[in-house]
Amino acid sequence: MPQFPILDRKVRVALVGCGRISKNHVEALARHQERAELVAVCDNRPEALAAAVAQTGVPGFESLDALLAGSNADLIVLATPSGLHAQQAITAARAGRHVLSEKPMATKFEEGQAMVRACREADVKLFVVKQNRLNATVQLVKKALDEGRFGRIFMSTVNVFWTRPQSYYDAARWRGRWDMDGGAFMNQASHYVDLLDWLVGPVDNVHAYTATLDRDIEAEDTGVLSLRLRHGGLASINVTMLTYPQNLEGSITILGEKGTVKIGGTAVNKIEHWTFDTPHPDDELVKNASYETTSVYGFGHAAYYDNVIQTLRGEAHAQVDGYEGLRSLELLIAAYRSARDGQRVGLPLVF
Repeated sequence: MPQFPILDRKVRVALVGCGRISKNHVEALARHQERAELVAVCDNRPEALAAAVAQTGVPGFESLDALLAGSNADLIVLATPSGLHAQQAITAARAGRHVLSEKPMATKFEEGQAMVRACREADVKLFVVKQNRLNATVQLVKKALDEGRFGRIFMSTVNVFWTRPQSYYDAARWRGRWDMDGGAFMNQASHYVDLLDWLVGPVDNVHAYTATLDRDIEAEDTGVLSLRLRHGGLASINVTMLTYPQNLEGSITILGEKGTVKIGGTAVNKIEHWTFDTPHPDDELVKNASYETTSVYGFGHAAYYDNVIQTLRGEAHAQVDGYEGLRSLELLIAAYRSARDGQRVGLPLVF
């Protein structure tokens, strides 16, 4: 049986996948050294594994099976290609390990459901990374929404105008493939789809268009998504990886009866507009909530791990568990269905 809660020692963490996002996980864990420790890394690419071992000083493994056999990690972190998450999560769960999956948790809805089911049956925790929810900018907007400061929400708009050159896709063969990655919606905009649903959802139905305009990939490099929300408001998500010459904007704008807010910057890191009909003490906090970032990933991983560690110690509940991860995955799958079939798709999905 997996240990839970973990009270008498540090939470032992193993990182599977030592690519682009792994640095954020290593740095985040380093900020919680008193409660958690990285005990192993894993990658099937020898050069990536060697670099990770040199950086962290922990043992390295060439496969998940070898790691599970040779490591006593409590939590397996999956920073691997998205199409591998489901089977790897199931394997880890059946070995009695808790699982943390990077976004998206899977590329197929039924595989995401299988992850949740396997972790439930094994009595282990399943976490899905949604670190942008914890940005100081986003947290202020969430609080204003929860307190009803906007009144009725009329319209919400997400823009993800980034650039991913052909060299980005060529550097890893799994990128841009339907089975392993998905396109601009599933990969790059996944966090923004989650933010829209989390802040102003749930979503009632969607209508999407996708296009592969200038990249040699299977999936889309550009897409637009129109949404009707359960409370009656409308929303849109506009995404492209073709912005010239660099990342321009990762934003969400909320237009309400009594308030208007836009969080912009390249990765929802700047509050660009904040107006409400009634003053509130939080209005002063807006001045210091914005921050500069050199990465579209932001700085939320450390805060996310704080909740994961607290959950595994029995001190909190998971802010984003497998069921929460399924919500945004379902919305992404609905968007792809709509674009494929040329029709509006309602939620929840019917299989």
